[in-house]
Amino acid sequence: MLTPEPQAETADHHRSAHPRTPGWDACSSLELAGHEEPSTTRRRPSAVRRRPRSTLRSLVEEHLGSTTKFLLVGGIVFLLDAAMYNLLVFWHPAHGWGEGLMHGSPLPAKVLTIAAASCLTYLGNRLWTFGDRPRPDTSRSILLFVLINVIASGLQLSCLGFSRYVLGLDSVLADNISGTLIGQAVSTSFRYVTYGRFVFPRR
Repeated sequence: MLTPEPQAETADHHRSAHPRTPGWDACSSLELAGHEEPSTTRRRPSAVRRRPRSTLRSLVEEHLGSTTKFLLVGGIVFLLDAAMYNLLVFWHPAHGWGEGLMHGSPLPAKVLTIAAASCLTYLGNRLWTFGDRPRPDTSRSILLFVLINVIASGLQLSCLGFSRYVLGLDSVLADNISGTLIGQAVSTSFRYVTYGRFVFPRR
């Protein structure tokens, strides 16, 4: 009489202790894991791509309004600066247009127009451009405002002085291009960067 081999009996016992579900084995679990993994990896880049777009949109919305207001204030100041400078330098009460009372002193005339325009610039930016920001300490704000405007005025005066004393140009067109147009553009760009950061900070 033959007795069953112990190995076969052990294998039968292992199969009975761990019954298998039809159609399910280790390969199936690996296949499912392989199908699920790419779907999770495909979702991550889309989530990452959304962040720069939202960040860019928030930056545009944050700076677009203040930039537009600042440019409008700067445009009004530009017209005031140009009108005052031309009246002082190229208009005479007795002789009309030509050589004004301060034709030989363009830099002091520009200093006067910049001082008058700076007061309007401060009020416009404090009350309108950066009106949504908390009010800074008055003494500190005015001190920084004066310091920044001294630097900005130096940039604008250097453009006018270069045209007058280096290039030898003293016409109405030359003064307005160098001192008012180019100088105002340079000084306004400098003011926009420094006003929002130092004079009217968000805190």
